[in-house]
Amino acid sequence: MVDSFEDHCWQDLIPADVLEIYAHYKREVKVGPKPALLAIDLYNMAYRGGARPVSEVVKDYPSSCGIHAWTAIEPTKRLFAAARKAELPIFYTTSDTRGSSRPSIIKATNRRNAPPLPDDSDIFPDFAPQPGDVVITKQRASGFYGTPLLAHLTQLGVQSVIVIGESTSGCVRASTVDGYSSGYHMTLAEECCFDRSEISHKVNLFDLHHKYADVMKVDQIIKAIEAL
Repeated sequence: MVDSFEDHCWQDLIPADVLEIYAHYKREVKVGPKPALLAIDLYNMAYRGGARPVSEVVKDYPSSCGIHAWTAIEPTKRLFAAARKAELPIFYTTSDTRGSSRPSIIKATNRRNAPPLPDDSDIFPDFAPQPGDVVITKQRASGFYGTPLLAHLTQLGVQSVIVIGESTSGCVRASTVDGYSSGYHMTLAEECCFDRSEISHKVNLFDLHHKYADVMKVDQIIKAIEAL
């Protein structure tokens, strides 16, 4: 019988001896008090090319998450609906694409970026922000780094953050670690996070779950939200 703490998507990837090494991290998982929902980079760029294998869509759209992004749509819609019904604060992040916001010669890395499409950084229509939601633009991976997110959460009295979005190994991870470092209880919705690589997705969820956040199934999170 699978331990409930490890009953997640990484079961087929993490060997028993590694699970044993991390056994002392086992605990009760939860959605913390006074939560907000933080949607990381649910922008058009991640969905380009449709619900096809990533190996196919990246030929035309290198930043797409393909089928993984599309598989996460329905559970993400359910979580948004529950959060709105419970009147949780909802925050989105997306890329800051304003030409006047940073010097063009400054790059965080030397990776190659495909020429952007005009609406790449717009939030995907299925998750369009509603009145009262806040969209945070960022220049680095973390939604906390160099943005007003921390100030907004403080002013609203938020004590915990539910994280969804992409990519699990990149901006989701960076935002989760920074949230943890800022003193928030962090919860990750497993089915609402995604990556270009399933291996990266699973390994990073495993690592975050054992160190910085509680990874929970979307049904568990919705139940917790409804009980608030």
